[in-house]
Amino acid sequence: MNDQQTHILIIDDEKNYLLVLETLLSDAGYTVTALNDPESALTFLEDSEVDVVVTDMKMPKISGREVLEHVRKNYPHVPVLIMTAFGSIESAVEVMKFGAFDYITKPFSNDELLLSLQNASELSRVHRRYQLLHENLEERYGLHQIIGRSKGIRSVLTMVDRAAPSKSSVLITGESGTGKELVARAIHFASPRKDGPFVSVNCMALNPGVLESELFGHEKGSFTGAVALRRGRFELADGGTLFLDEIGELSHDLQVKLLRVLQERKFERVGGSEEIEVDIRIVTATNKDLQAEVEAGNFREDLYYRLNVVHLVLPPLRERREDIPLLVAHFVETMVRENGLTPKVFTPEALDFLCGYEWPGNIRQLENLVERCMVMAPSDSIDVQDLPQEIRDEETQLKSAVDLLPVELNLADTMDKLEAALVRRALARADFVQVKAAELLGISKSLLQYKLRKYGITGH
Repeated sequence: MNDQQTHILIIDDEKNYLLVLETLLSDAGYTVTALNDPESALTFLEDSEVDVVVTDMKMPKISGREVLEHVRKNYPHVPVLIMTAFGSIESAVEVMKFGAFDYITKPFSNDELLLSLQNASELSRVHRRYQLLHENLEERYGLHQIIGRSKGIRSVLTMVDRAAPSKSSVLITGESGTGKELVARAIHFASPRKDGPFVSVNCMALNPGVLESELFGHEKGSFTGAVALRRGRFELADGGTLFLDEIGELSHDLQVKLLRVLQERKFERVGGSEEIEVDIRIVTATNKDLQAEVEAGNFREDLYYRLNVVHLVLPPLRERREDIPLLVAHFVETMVRENGLTPKVFTPEALDFLCGYEWPGNIRQLENLVERCMVMAPSDSIDVQDLPQEIRDEETQLKSAVDLLPVELNLADTMDKLEAALVRRALARADFVQVKAAELLGISKSLLQYKLRKYGITGH
């Protein structure tokens, strides 16, 4: 935000002073609105974007302190400078205590005022950048960014919506690549803590010694290389949410320390003795079966129950295949918008193959495949031949389809159902032209007509 973009609102009941200030600040390059009625100034704030407020202290009807309190309550990121001809240490301390950015006594030098305004403008600029960043994060990681309409994903969204307003710990389980961190962020941004920090730690990425310092921080000189005090993730997450990914990898010693934090909301830095209190919500995630880890003696039972207050199970992508076209469209749109890639469309045949694949890497694997196709496909239409060989493999496709069937099935009935489904699909692909449908199935037209009668399928 440069001076030309900075909007200053000046409030002073002395019109001559207003004129002088308006001229001074306009000449300095600021956009200035000067009002001598504080009531109209408060109304002006409702309809206009103001970066800094400069107000006189002693005015009729509404005082400068009342203006300050109104701005702090309704526009907390707008700095307020107080001017007064009745300066004293006591009044300066008072208005600063109520959140004034600065306090200037009349008469003041032009340089003094301009320096204070420059600092206030910089603070306002930082606040605006933070607000935009936060809004972008909330937009990117809000509930609406969890794409899908399948029963499994709708169940997850319902549970996120119910759990978000509380302070309860949440355990998210699911295979790698199912979107556990995305769900954790959605919980944070749907909660009353959304204006606080969201701090993420991957417990598997660091060895236990480094992870302890990362989580709890350390005091200067607490170990070789600790040349300065460092605040850990628990402190950084104060007032917000701490997300511990791969929680099943936590060592026994760190499990004990984490349990204490959950119980007492207190901890000490490595090498320190001072207790630090924090107000945080813990969200954890793992691709392990923590109950089995407890039974095997690898994970503390008391910690497990502390973490597992709300349990969200994310379904693998192969169990929510109807969501694949939606996810593909979302990834294409995102890559076009963020990476400047040429818009491309997956053909229905290509989408059929994507829906028939097992996706061992889940959503992460699908996203990578979409990006690869967007970059490498030679035309604006991504067809079957543009897909990787493992996606086009017929045995893989058939295995995937069979794996979706219930385990206990009557073979004859199942074969009839599969045959009827194939006949219906061939008819649809052939626009209900029976000769073409028979060719697709590799049978004669008369045999196709027999099967249509057998399964009661309308052939038009």
